[in-house]
Amino acid sequence: MTTARTRQTSGRSTRKISWDVVRTGCVVLVMLYHSTFLSTFLHPEMTPRDLVFPYQVGASLLLVISAYFACVTIGRGSVLRYWWGRIARLLPPFLGAVVVIFAVMRWAAIEGWFYPSFNDLWWNLLMLWNWKPADYWFIDGSHWTVPLQLMGFTAAALLFRTRWGHGRRIIAVLWAAVLVPIAQWPIRVADKSELYRTIVDGIGVHRWHLFVAGVAIWLWSTRRIHLLHFAAMLAACMLGQALHNYSETPEGLIADWGSTVAVCIGMVVVALTAFGPDWNRFVPGWLAGRITWFAGISYGVFLVHQTVGYIVLKKLDEIGVDPLLQTAAMLVTGTALGWALTRVVERPTHKFLMRVYDSLAGRRTRSSEA
Repeated sequence: MTTARTRQTSGRSTRKISWDVVRTGCVVLVMLYHSTFLSTFLHPEMTPRDLVFPYQVGASLLLVISAYFACVTIGRGSVLRYWWGRIARLLPPFLGAVVVIFAVMRWAAIEGWFYPSFNDLWWNLLMLWNWKPADYWFIDGSHWTVPLQLMGFTAAALLFRTRWGHGRRIIAVLWAAVLVPIAQWPIRVADKSELYRTIVDGIGVHRWHLFVAGVAIWLWSTRRIHLLHFAAMLAACMLGQALHNYSETPEGLIADWGSTVAVCIGMVVVALTAFGPDWNRFVPGWLAGRITWFAGISYGVFLVHQTVGYIVLKKLDEIGVDPLLQTAAMLVTGTALGWALTRVVERPTHKFLMRVYDSLAGRRTRSSEA
């Protein structure tokens, strides 16, 4: 979730408020989905919410945005530094969030809810739930995006180093990445072996279309593909999203069309944001500063708001607090913890790890010149 910046001829960087608005909107939608809908779906003993946002849309769009900015930034400097920068940005706050959530779950344990063991902590730090979620439970369900981003950034770096990351070859890779999952969808929803499920779900085949959408948006916004080609590719990504949102129930396959339509609209919004002018004329200065601040801590908020937020909801529900105030408390708690995670873990560790990389790279350069 790197911050969007545009370079000017003066050498200064200007933050695009439009990207901060979109990123902030996505994270807020994730928080609303978890606080108003998924909370009582997973824990039906809690008081139903008065206002409900039942659409799973924000996290998917954050992957689209991540793929777009991977394209924006990968050509700046060496590919290895780009890859290391993404790992240094994503991994330390994730590890910190897992430890914090684990500690809160044990300290404020709720009877009948998942009480994680130290084995659960270890398994979550290793992201084993990405491969076998039935055996390794999520400490926080929001974390499903992290291994996909790590794999996506790694794949981008590897492709960029080869001919398959440029020109017509990358177009062929993108079409394969969206069409192959669509073609194997009947196998995915049928009875399948555990090995098949582990491999296909582990590498996130059913989410590849989100990364393709982000890259396609970058290609179109930089005029590397024409509008009709982009429209066809985006339509294929939307089909992939529609198929992904089918779920198996005792009554058969059920489609979540609300979430599908929301994600498809979001893809168009991201495309228009990339292609169009900045929105700074429409966002007042006092609001722009607050949006920019939240966008800067959005990854931390995303990582820590869900499970801890459910505990906050349950504790407040037990003492009779109004459901709307419960939701507000979850949003405030997630924002405060996300800010702390950003300040204490994400930013300092990223700076430290990048200094280490640059120091080692500098030594290597001096040794080769000697």
